[in-house]
Amino acid sequence: MDTDHLSEQQREWYEKLAGLGEELSADHLVDDATEEFCPRKWRTLADTGLFELPIREGEKPDGRLLTTLAALEGLGYGCRDSGLSFSAATHMASTGLPVFRFGSAALRERYLPGVRTGESIGAHAITEAEAGSDALAMGATAEPDGDEYVLNGHKVFISNAPIADQVVVYARTGPAGTAASVTAFVVDADTAGLTLGEPVSTMGLRTSPLGEVRLEDVRVPRERMLGHPGGGFLILGHVMSREILCVSAIQIGEMRYRLERCLEYATERHQFGRPIGSYQAVSHSLVEMRLGLETACRWLHDTARRMVDRKDTTFEVAATKLATSEANSASARKAMQIFGGRGYLTESGIERMVRDSLSGTVYSGTSETQRNRIAALMGLPGQ
Repeated sequence: MDTDHLSEQQREWYEKLAGLGEELSADHLVDDATEEFCPRKWRTLADTGLFELPIREGEKPDGRLLTTLAALEGLGYGCRDSGLSFSAATHMASTGLPVFRFGSAALRERYLPGVRTGESIGAHAITEAEAGSDALAMGATAEPDGDEYVLNGHKVFISNAPIADQVVVYARTGPAGTAASVTAFVVDADTAGLTLGEPVSTMGLRTSPLGEVRLEDVRVPRERMLGHPGGGFLILGHVMSREILCVSAIQIGEMRYRLERCLEYATERHQFGRPIGSYQAVSHSLVEMRLGLETACRWLHDTARRMVDRKDTTFEVAATKLATSEANSASARKAMQIFGGRGYLTESGIERMVRDSLSGTVYSGTSETQRNRIAALMGLPGQ
């Protein structure tokens, strides 16, 4: 990797995470086939200090964003267990960032130590079966009752839910359809009335447990609220924009590894007496993989710098999500074509890359949702 654009500290973090590739990738195909989350790998990842990086005491919000993204890019490059990487990014963004940025001193003291060390695992419950990407249409409610709120609702497709120790739950404290009606609460997994479902089988990212969250008269003290009543939509926007950048950094690392592997194979593999990389169909695919990677890199780094400078990044985040997830998916499919029959075999790991990459065009807002958002920002009618 060309690390000229990285500071010394960022380069150190990149190399630290990339250097753990062999350990974090061990048995990843077996874990994928059995859909197993590996606590041992989680512990290895946590011991690097990665989870603490964006939420260190004394740091300004986003003060270490660029370093965090460099570390996650290194993780994507070195680690073939994409589900593990995704769970890590979700953990950091779902609980660490909102508690660090919007939590009271008591909430930070209660939850951040475990989040930083990885001793506790976080999730956030946003998506619902009927509302989907329309967060303002969520049906989960939080009714005030004395010094508590009573939460009811049903959340689906929640990453890390089956293994979570705490969940940041977004629920309505007002009428549906308005941004000021959504409020965020931190709920312990063992709270009465909260049920975390068993992992559901998925197409990709199989080592990242996905499940539902049910809330049946869950009583949460008022002091477990993040921010203020009706401030949840602001928190959600803050969290999701940074989660998108974190996951994009991982995908960029994965694309870089994949391109290097394909270049090596295209040089070594011969057909009809020539390296397959000498054929235009293959060489053009490799060029497109490189262009997709570099485009995604530029969107990510430019957007992150704007975010650190406290500039509006509404358009840039949507563009980064769209450009990176689409490039990653295209890269994985081209890799399978370059490897041919070998790429179709499970043992190659390429077919897993294809499955994992497709999920990126769905979670955190589908590609269609990102296009709609960009179209609206362009002033197009009916968006």
